[in-house]
This record gives sequence, structure tokens and C-alpha cells, in this order.
Amino acid sequence: MPGRLESVEAVDVVQVVALDGGFPVLAGVDFSAPRGSITAVLGSNGAGKTSLLRTLAGLTSVASGTGQVLGVSVARPERGLVGRVGLLGHDTGCYEDLSPAANLRFLSRILRADPRRADAVLARVGLTGRLGTTTMAELSAGQRRRAALAQLILRAPELWLLDEPHASLDGDGRALVDSVMEEAAGQGMTVVFTSHDPGGAARVADQVCTMAGGVVTERRDGERRGPHAA
Repeated sequence: MPGRLESVEAVDVVQVVALDGGFPVLAGVDFSAPRGSITAVLGSNGAGKTSLLRTLAGLTSVASGTGQVLGVSVARPERGLVGRVGLLGHDTGCYEDLSPAANLRFLSRILRADPRRADAVLARVGLTGRLGTTTMAELSAGQRRRAALAQLILRAPELWLLDEPHASLDGDGRALVDSVMEEAAGQGMTVVFTSHDPGGAARVADQVCTMAGGVVTERRDGERRGPHAA
């Protein structure tokens, strides 16, 4: 397939400049993530964290630079990443007038998945009983985040891109996100997530990158004791 590259890394980009409305949101970023690893991306607001995720998802135009995401040229993602990358942002991606259960069962039909898996995923994120049948519009911010996470679990993409996945969650919810990310990595998926919590991010990550001004300014090992831990 045109644009496909071979690499042992799930993500490996060099000196990538990305534009949003003609404005450079990434200013020559170098970033890599091994397959089956968890990478935390830290930085203040405006550092380029969200822009990095959107670029890796093929949603932001690359003006220059080289590299690949899941073997697809970062400069020519076209349709090569469709269905293979899951981006969990601040939008839940759910229909507001449907419940988490109805949203997930609708997605399972699109994916042609076993409908019983939808029920299992809802239980995994703690949205059973009344919470599972309440419309999204009536749920709290934390419950809505759980519903969005359920959709990502059901889709099971090769590359998970999570923008502030711990936001609006209590301690149990944050622990759930960490556990789900570790399960995904354990199954060979690659996880990249952004965070404002250096200590918490390091505990669950194999590597921690810090961004400022649209570039990665520091890279260090995380504390996760997974296959990619130091």
C-alpha cells in the first residue's frame, strides 16, 4: 500500500511541523512510542499536547517532517489509519439522547461485534443498572467520561490516543483508566495519553515526554513495570 512504512515502533516521527488553520501547532516535534507501550505526554496548556495527538490520528495537516504511525506515512495518512487509531478527546463521541448502553450496542452493530461484549464493557467501566440506561445528557461529567472510555474499549484500536483521560474522574475513575490502559498495552496495543499530573502519569507510563512550544523538550523513563519499563 502506498505510504506504508515498516518500523518496530508504533509511532516514530521526526521534525514534524503541523498546521492548524495555517498556524504551526507543532514546531518540529520528534516523538516515538514502541508497540505495546504506554507513553505519557506532559506540558502546560498550549504546549502542543492535543495537537500531537490529533496529528498522530491523521486529523492535522503535516507541513514538513518524516515518520510513520502504524506503518503509515505521517505526511500521507489518507485512509490508512481509519479504524486503527482511536482518539478519546473531550467530546464523548456518544449520542446525547441515547444511554451509554444504547450507544454501545449501536456501536457494536456497526463493528459487527458480539452484543454481549457491549454489556461486558459497560460493566468494566461501572455503568450498569440505572447508569447504563440514563441518557448521556443526564449523566455527570465523570460518568460521561466512563461512557466514552467504554466506546474505546469496544473498538480496541491498535493505537489509543487519550487527551486528559483522567479529567472529571474521582479516584476510582482514575484507577479505572490506568487499569484499562495497562490492559490495552498488555494486549499489544499502544497507548499515548496527555496529563497535567506528572507523578500519576509516570506511575502508569513506560516513558514520559514533556512538551513546550510545540516540541518535545524532555524524555524520560516512566515507572511502569511492564515489558517496556526500564
